[in-house]
Amino acid sequence: MIKAVVFDLDNTLVDFMKMKRRAIEEAIPAMVDAGLDITTSEANQIIDTIYKEQGIEYQQVFDEFLRRVLKKVDYKILAAGIVAYRRAREAALIPYPHVYSTLNQLLKMGIKMGIVSDAPSKEAWLRLAYLNFHHIFDSVVTFEETGERKPNPAPFLMILQKLNVKPEEALMVGDWAERDIAGASNLGMKTAFARYGDTFNTVQHFADYELNDISELLDIIIKENSL
Repeated sequence: MIKAVVFDLDNTLVDFMKMKRRAIEEAIPAMVDAGLDITTSEANQIIDTIYKEQGIEYQQVFDEFLRRVLKKVDYKILAAGIVAYRRAREAALIPYPHVYSTLNQLLKMGIKMGIVSDAPSKEAWLRLAYLNFHHIFDSVVTFEETGERKPNPAPFLMILQKLNVKPEEALMVGDWAERDIAGASNLGMKTAFARYGDTFNTVQHFADYELNDISELLDIIIKENSL
């Protein structure tokens, strides 16, 4: 009996990588217009390197970028980049098709819903609030609450505790096989691989189910709860 669905956030509910690319694409020309002498190609390479070194959620990327280019932080240029980035990020932060309708149907079915994300708490909640998802989910667990990233069992155990369900009563939905699927499976949770959000060209995910569209989740819940 599935009583709860736990979602990853980025590339499962929202196209995080598309949002990030669009925001960077807008930020670089804004910094150039503010006086930075660099080509778009060179800037992209440096920013990509910083994200690879520090992680895709690194919040000081433009500060570090300017230190590498100018040997200092020019706040006029930094401000131009941040403003352009935030405007583009908000415009590009949209859910995948059928996310809203699927979440609403799950609510009507009485299914509890939670999120386990490796994103910083502030950033995760900002995304949820911007999309008006913050009223939908019963509980959210981020990296800062456990100090552990998926597939470590700690965040999964915490969300199960907050939702007050056993592992076998919960279904995990995520796009990262090695983290979302493996971590949940190791605890005995059912799993569904979000193929529509896969950015790794995953061949084998070892999930119980595969989703080409998030709406397919509804039939899975019905099937599981009729067994």
